[in-house]
Amino acid sequence: MKQLSQDFWNIRGDFKIAHLINIGTHMSVVRRPGGKFVLLDSYQPAKQDLDALMTLTEGGSMIEAVLNVHPFHTIHCGFAEKLAPNARLIGTRRHHEQKPDLHWDTALIEDAATQQEFADLFDFSIPSGVDFISDDEAVHVSSVLLRHRASRIVHADDTLMYIDLPALAQKLIPGPQLRFHPKLADGLEKRAGAADDYVRWANQLASEWADTSMICAAHNGILDMSGQNFPEAIREALDAAAPTLDKHRSKYG
Repeated sequence: MKQLSQDFWNIRGDFKIAHLINIGTHMSVVRRPGGKFVLLDSYQPAKQDLDALMTLTEGGSMIEAVLNVHPFHTIHCGFAEKLAPNARLIGTRRHHEQKPDLHWDTALIEDAATQQEFADLFDFSIPSGVDFISDDEAVHVSSVLLRHRASRIVHADDTLMYIDLPALAQKLIPGPQLRFHPKLADGLEKRAGAADDYVRWANQLASEWADTSMICAAHNGILDMSGQNFPEAIREALDAAAPTLDKHRSKYG
């Protein structure tokens, strides 16, 4: 559990593919000006981090909401409900479908009205041109991105991937790097203009969030933007995705 600003903490965790490859996951903790807390995503931390979280939030009693922002991140939602039983448990439509036994708030995080409730604290963005909830459960391209206004820290799941390669690999491929989800080709909507809509969204994100200070990514860490340029990082990510986007244009127009 790392304190990244006066009112923003990030808890890193483990998530293994096929029980072998640890790509990591995370949860962020944000303190409101009045002293209450909002959790971004659900995760069951290891004891040391859990103890720190419970101390910070007075046993969970100061947590007023849990915002689950990625439709396919559902494993730890039950723990979040137990951690803060009096908090609003907010998720996407898919969270309600996958975990119907939990006491979900009726608000959905992908809805503009729900985001407006937290607009004093966060900026929100959802990618255009891709399916928010893909029919293919292996495609996790889209999510709701949040930026904490006070600290300018972005909390992102899958949509923005932080690739921090080992030192040996960085001699061949410079890092760390910001990239879009590797299954972007499968996530793009099967229609003309979807690739251009995605590029337009990415460029708008780069412009509106230009002074971003850090990016907390579910996979695989925290990218400190000091000495770097967020718009340039997004442009490099678009350049890396250009073959995928061009292929989509050639097929759908």
